[in-house]
Amino acid sequence: MTALDPRLAKRVKLSDGGLITKMLDIADGLEDVIKLGRGDPDLDTPAHIIKAGQEALANGATHYTHPLGIEPLRAAIADNIRHYGGADYANDEIMITPGGQQGMFIIALSLLNPGDEIIVPCPGYNPYQQAAEMSDAVVRKVPMTMETNFTLTVDMVEAHITPKSKILVLINPNNPTGTVTPPDEVRKIAELAKKHDLIMISDEIYARLTFGNNTVVPVASLPGMKERTITLSGFSKAYAMTGWRIGYLAGPRALIAPMSEVNHAFAISTAAVSQHAALAAMTGSQDCVEEMRQTYDGRRKAICEGLDAIGMSYAEPQGAFYVYANVASLGLGITAGAFCERLLADGHVMMYPGTIYGDHTDDFVRMSMTQPVDRIKIAMKRMADVVESFHADHSQPAE
Repeated sequence: MTALDPRLAKRVKLSDGGLITKMLDIADGLEDVIKLGRGDPDLDTPAHIIKAGQEALANGATHYTHPLGIEPLRAAIADNIRHYGGADYANDEIMITPGGQQGMFIIALSLLNPGDEIIVPCPGYNPYQQAAEMSDAVVRKVPMTMETNFTLTVDMVEAHITPKSKILVLINPNNPTGTVTPPDEVRKIAELAKKHDLIMISDEIYARLTFGNNTVVPVASLPGMKERTITLSGFSKAYAMTGWRIGYLAGPRALIAPMSEVNHAFAISTAAVSQHAALAAMTGSQDCVEEMRQTYDGRRKAICEGLDAIGMSYAEPQGAFYVYANVASLGLGITAGAFCERLLADGHVMMYPGTIYGDHTDDFVRMSMTQPVDRIKIAMKRMADVVESFHADHSQPAE
């Protein structure tokens, strides 16, 4: 890892040595790379949402908005949350943010004092750890394993609670594993949060993208949880709006109001055009979400079939658009990071090692369902060829 310029603050760190940036740079120099790395859907934003954005621009939506966001959007989000079984929020209990990821940093900066502890599932979405570290908080990682399909359980969480614990993060469905926490387990974890007076961050950005009979229980809807829960969600995943940079936080007024001031200090407000587009997403036909869910389900099956063909085990992908696969099961004797680098160099397929997401092993890779099925099948064939080539390179000649 290249040493950082000493003029930088100590809080500035390169996650996993800047591996994502490194792999993106390598991919730019190769031809026909199939990118299964970033969680950026290849699908286009639905036409009615784009049209709303265009009309908003034409009508002058180019100025700052209220720090919480435009009221029609907040009202629509509140209606949407209720429609899908969530808590009953007033408009001023919802804050629009420039993407869900910035929401994570706003939460950390607003709620964590130096020395406070935040409990996060590992593997899990890495910006939670980064945000906590920038707040001089202590990250308590809860390791999950393949044996439980990377499901977070109440016993795992309780083992990591200390008197300094303040926040508990639940990512459901989980990124990178694609695991959906069972409803009964969510209820037990919520009861644990009440028992230890913890604030819960319920990351539900993939809640509309689940497969089979898996469903997501909104944490804030559970008894006694609305006043201690901040729900984080957005439009990037279910509506293919990653580049619009718009998300939201929903929570008790006593927390949301001051947090909006922190958000205002960073961004003043979320782009007005994105807010009007998001309003169209919330109030327009939801058929596009179901169509995307079905598309991801077909891609999920294609990836799983390809992995089965080469004998590579994986966690059951129950939601989101990721498959978390076990490199160690291939018997190559190399780390997931080394496997990703070779797969990119020799097979022109890009995916990321689980260490980026805090995995305590270096055995797993995250594969995104962000390419059409035909491209996924080509990627799986290339991966099979790289695995076969690796075995051939390391086979010992007969004596």
